Amino acid sequence: MDGISDVAVGVKRGSEELSMYNSPNSGMSSISDGASNGSDSKKLRVEEAPPSRVIHIRKLPNEASEAEVIALGLPFGKVTNILTLKGKNQAFLEMGTEEAAITMVNYYTTVTPHIRNVPVFIQYSNHKELKTDASNQRTQAVLQAVSAVQSPSSDVQEILAAASSPVLRIIIDNMFYPVTLDVLQQIFSKFGTVMKIITFTKNNQFQALLQFSDPVNAQQAKLALDGQNIYNSCCTLRIDFSKLVNLNVKYNNDKSRDYTRPELPAGDGQPSLDPTVAAAFSKDSNSLLGKIPGALNPLSAAAAAAAAAGRVALAGQAGSSGVLLVSNLNEEMVTPQSLFTLFGVYGDVQRVKILYNKKDSALIQMSDSNQAQLAMSHLNGQKMYGKIIRVTLSKHQTVALPRDGLDDQGLTKDYANSPLHRFKKPGSKNFQNIFPPSATLHLSNIPQDVTEDDLRLLFSNAGGTVKAFKFFQDRKMALIQMSTVEEAIQALIDLHNYNMGGNQHLRVSFSKSTI
Repeated sequence: MDGISDVAVGVKRGSEELSMYNSPNSGMSSISDGASNGSDSKKLRVEEAPPSRVIHIRKLPNEASEAEVIALGLPFGKVTNILTLKGKNQAFLEMGTEEAAITMVNYYTTVTPHIRNVPVFIQYSNHKELKTDASNQRTQAVLQAVSAVQSPSSDVQEILAAASSPVLRIIIDNMFYPVTLDVLQQIFSKFGTVMKIITFTKNNQFQALLQFSDPVNAQQAKLALDGQNIYNSCCTLRIDFSKLVNLNVKYNNDKSRDYTRPELPAGDGQPSLDPTVAAAFSKDSNSLLGKIPGALNPLSAAAAAAAAAGRVALAGQAGSSGVLLVSNLNEEMVTPQSLFTLFGVYGDVQRVKILYNKKDSALIQMSDSNQAQLAMSHLNGQKMYGKIIRVTLSKHQTVALPRDGLDDQGLTKDYANSPLHRFKKPGSKNFQNIFPPSATLHLSNIPQDVTEDDLRLLFSNAGGTVKAFKFFQDRKMALIQMSTVEEAIQALIDLHNYNMGGNQHLRVSFSKSTI
């Protein structure tokens, strides 16, 4: 870094550069008179500068380098120019777009930026661009050197990381297999010490906040893992920096963990970490992820096919059951077929048993524990036939069929050989199109002569209001938006596999899109 830090960057053009700048901290504006640290010795009330792609940075420490100033802007977009006023402890940073500058200022109003552990002050400049000699070769050399995201171990990378948070926000797309807190810890700990993790569901998506001991590790993990798949063609990581710089974890359980405080309680109704699960995750030989060389290469096609067919269970779940207990059902309306159709969105349902003595509850056997976990995470708390259903893992290993000759009023059904299983074929496209229940449904296998009006009428008759409709280009597929998620769930139960004539059966699934 020494080669960069003493380069004089930017050539000042005239004295108009330091006119009036609003200080977000005092609510006043300062005319800097050249006193050290850009002190607000003369104050004057003026209108706050409107958004500009030029950012004015004040109160820089004496030894701050250009690279460290540029690093403040890099997480938000391209930095196109810089002007430092060494004697005044100030700098101007020009971002590539006004949007990037707005994002940067908004972020730093909630998280005070620091350079060399000194808080610095950031606001919009009155100037719309930097009038420095942008062709100055030294300026461009510094910008290129710092903007080039080099290998995570480089000095530039470390300075860049110093401007970011040690907390990452992680979203998982295409979550066909359940991703647990332990899986995340195992992946991310390859980049540094993971201190805390909190997992939660927001906007129907599994998300996590993960805190490293050092922002450099967070930066390296983001660079290496953003956009990668945990398993072959599913469970894609989307990673951003969090606005939080420290996580407050109250409980150690399967939803949150503070690795620095093992004595924390598990919390009400939350299973504490099973020591056998912890042990299984720490043994590489037991874990799908442990077999992956390097940080996170996707599984080999053969292993993925085996996993997809349910022959490989996640570590720590190998002995757990694929049977779910569903309660608070609407016993007047629910049937084994309706449960088969809804739970079949998330796995291949083998058997369904509505309990004879408690008809608001049912046991559902999926083809493996991964599918059971997935169905539970997506369907627990959803509304079916007007009631919020509860989905938990059952203690039963299988669902028993009634003994021969015994009539159980059709409450138990065996679907082991059903042609309607969505995930029979290893590597099927269905694996990549698993989404939480949503008001928008994806329709496929639509006959050519079926019109938008036909489909709107069909879905209205299922007892809901169609808000929007859109055919795909080939007209074999479409999106249809109901007014609520509950209506969409009902429509999927009623109309998935509906015979549209000519033996063409409509396929219905939840969509991640809106119309």
